[in-house]
Amino acid sequence: MKRLLLLALPALLAGCAKPQPPADATTPTPAAKPEAAAPAAPTPAPTTGAAEAKTPFVQVATIRAAATLPVYHWRLADATDAQGKRIDALFVRPKQPVTLDFKDGQLSVVNACNRMGGTFVVRGRDLTIDKLASTRMACAEAKLMALDTELGKRLQGTMGLRMTRGDAPPQLELKNAAGDVLVFASEQTAAAKYGSAGERVFLEIAAQTKPCSHPLIPNMQCLQVRELKYDAKGLKVGTPGEFRHFYETIEGYSHEPGVRNVLRLNRHTRKDVPADASKYAYVLDMVVESDASGKP
Repeated sequence: MKRLLLLALPALLAGCAKPQPPADATTPTPAAKPEAAAPAAPTPAPTTGAAEAKTPFVQVATIRAAATLPVYHWRLADATDAQGKRIDALFVRPKQPVTLDFKDGQLSVVNACNRMGGTFVVRGRDLTIDKLASTRMACAEAKLMALDTELGKRLQGTMGLRMTRGDAPPQLELKNAAGDVLVFASEQTAAAKYGSAGERVFLEIAAQTKPCSHPLIPNMQCLQVRELKYDAKGLKVGTPGEFRHFYETIEGYSHEPGVRNVLRLNRHTRKDVPADASKYAYVLDMVVESDASGKP
């Protein structure tokens, strides 16, 4: 909502009595000309602070932030403490950066040791995050285990929020009370890309791939998949069919030979279907089961 700022201007005009010459004066003395008023100093143009001049980030209002946050996955790209030193403890898996997802007042943190989450609120130029809760899975690497604690310390309470402005994918900057600055690059969510939340499906991925025929990809290896069904209580129902060749890719999933997985996916219908592709796009939501007993 636009606001009109009314400036109260002081009255600059005032009446004054015309001076009368003395009664005994034979030659009137001209009244001294009043000194010209000094010209008013020009109002300085607004200037950008030194910190703002060095960064592409701008403060954003509540409405813009609330509309933009859910449209992207926010992947951690940089993090520095109050002294400007890089926080290496947040980058233990460079190929799987910590990622924030905002949806319906809920914040999800992925690519840590455990899945973490909590509620969030955007007010003005601040983002407030409640204390994060997490699953309690143990991780083999000590640095990965410590990542949950490092994130919990920094993604909590009220944080300053800024975004880049322009046509390029935005970046997000969060600054907490301790002075830590976290910068996130954005990647459009599948729901925003394909125009819908997609249909929820479950696929079982066999441990090994098999050769399959593709006119454009010689010596192609296909995932072996079959669809599973679950009831409202999360229990399997029905009898799974035979495994079949899966010619598509699954966004967010990388198959490891010898590992059987059950995946929860969002299946989106493409609006513009490439000539050599399916009308569906598959996006990983979560790994439901994982069995590495087939690994050599």
